[in-house]
Amino acid sequence: MTKINVKGAVVGNDDAEIYNWLGYDCVSPSQVEDALNNDTDGQVQVNINSGGGSVFAASEIYTMLKAYSGNVTVNVQGLAASAASVIAMAGDVVNMSPTAQMMIHKASTVSMGNADDFAHDSKMLDVTDQSIVNAYEAKTGMNRDDILQMMANTTFMTAQDAVDKGFADNISTGTEENSQVPQMVNAINTPTISNNAISKIKTLMAKARDAKPDNKVETPNDTEAKPTPSLKDQKLAILLGDEN
Repeated sequence: MTKINVKGAVVGNDDAEIYNWLGYDCVSPSQVEDALNNDTDGQVQVNINSGGGSVFAASEIYTMLKAYSGNVTVNVQGLAASAASVIAMAGDVVNMSPTAQMMIHKASTVSMGNADDFAHDSKMLDVTDQSIVNAYEAKTGMNRDDILQMMANTTFMTAQDAVDKGFADNISTGTEENSQVPQMVNAINTPTISNNAISKIKTLMAKARDAKPDNKVETPNDTEAKPTPSLKDQKLAILLGDEN
């Protein structure tokens, strides 16, 4: 059985290395694709504890899991919120821990510009919400308007609520582990990094790769040599907003 962990932020392929570099849990479409390509027995187990992240990365992961020819079992171990709840809908069987929760809400973005720009972004968000509803509707069979109202209300569901509404199939007993059938964002309480910060971090990583092994700055007077700030210090500077 191949296990895929959806833990931490759901991110695009280009951003995954940044989260890994900072020590944040994340999942990206390429990670899921690699796992599916390496599966040998047609049994995939997706373990979820995530507040969500990128709508488009989640859509790609959902699509890959739905298209997979084998059996996909989803176990919601803690939280399946926002974009992570969309991924959960790809399971042939969705199990929820009795202590787990699922949350659905409308997509969000950051906008700036004139009235036309805001009108465009509003339409884009409406389309995004409709695409998210498609995944929920396919799993639950609920009316689309009812799902949209739940999203507008930012609805949290207990395991029993999720089963009653069709978002999940079972409340797990803890035995599913060994069972064969066991920047528009949609996220909550998940460390998502802005595009501006990601750009700065990538520049820093490129400089770090080119740094001399002795990690020192060459000066005419050797006694005046000062060590280059450590990667840890540089990471902290970016996160604290002290970078130049």
